Amino acid sequence: MAGKALIIVDVQPTFCEGGELGVEGGTAVAERIAQYVKAHGDDYTYVATTQDWHIEPGSHFSDHPDFVDSWPKHGVAGTPNAELMPQIAALGVQHHFKKGQYASAYSGFEGIEDNTDRVQTRAEFATMQKDGKTLAQGLKDAGVDHVDVVGLAESHCVKETALDARKLGYSVTVFEDMTEPVSEDQGVSARQEMAEAGVELKDGIVG
Repeated sequence: MAGKALIIVDVQPTFCEGGELGVEGGTAVAERIAQYVKAHGDDYTYVATTQDWHIEPGSHFSDHPDFVDSWPKHGVAGTPNAELMPQIAALGVQHHFKKGQYASAYSGFEGIEDNTDRVQTRAEFATMQKDGKTLAQGLKDAGVDHVDVVGLAESHCVKETALDARKLGYSVTVFEDMTEPVSEDQGVSARQEMAEAGVELKDGIVG
């Protein structure tokens, strides 16, 4: 029997208020996701988190960022702000995907599963990808046919993760009450792009 997956994207201090790329409402998103998982976690066959885990991401980091393709340093591997927000860490999720070690990597599907806090070498990262320690493989092995996506930020990593899930043939829902965009303009654009790709946008009805 096919099942559902929940992907919790980049709910890290680096993207919440006070972080290097803090999104307004980020902490509230973390709290709502935690409430939702406590109430509905048993509905899912597979639950995973993603984290920006940047080591040497090239031009993704810039001292003069354009906030489109380049950004201030954020989500630096091994630092407290790259960890999961405490509300999410306390949920006991089993599958953790680290992304962006040596590239920009907006989508969770670009990462590798590593449930430790190790800082991977380029060789380790490449080997883990080659060995199938990827989100795509995890979903396939779990027999999933539907993916729910929540987290930060809607306009960037949530959108790209949802779009990649659609490209892999999954039906996809993004819960609007458990995500926030970098800005409202970018949120409008992201929602339009996701809707056009067949992503369902609705509230998760926390409670």
